[in-house]
Amino acid sequence: MMRRAKTSRSGSVMIEFTLSLSFLIPMFLGVWTFGYAFYQYSQLENAVRTGARYASLQTYDSASTTPSSSFLSAVQKTTVYGDPSANTSTATPVVSGLTTSNVQLTVTFASGAPSTMTVSVTNFPLKTYLGSVTLTNKPYVWFPYLGTFGPP
Repeated sequence: MMRRAKTSRSGSVMIEFTLSLSFLIPMFLGVWTFGYAFYQYSQLENAVRTGARYASLQTYDSASTTPSSSFLSAVQKTTVYGDPSANTSTATPVVSGLTTSNVQLTVTFASGAPSTMTVSVTNFPLKTYLGSVTLTNKPYVWFPYLGTFGPP
């Protein structure tokens, strides 16, 4: 009767495991990074939508396309914190790193009165695993102006 020589396979399993991990770990990190960036962008879209909706329903108290400082501040606080009267030193932003200086309000006039309110995020670094991407005027949302036009 012939005997077969026993071959050892215990070392090949370790090599296969190492090679598999060198492919799977970067893939999982890439998927996680993409998902997290997508989540942050979605949160920014919701914040901008909230700010634009708030701006479109309030009394606009300026006779030009330049909003008053109180109107602009209320829109920025609504966008960043979800509350127009938020205390900026204690409130938590809806997206980490977002500040009121990142929120831009553009008022469009038609026939001498406000017609649309556009809120956008500008100069915001969206952090990713490989670095960051600076968002300029994105995301943005506009709403038709439905509030009361009441310049002094």
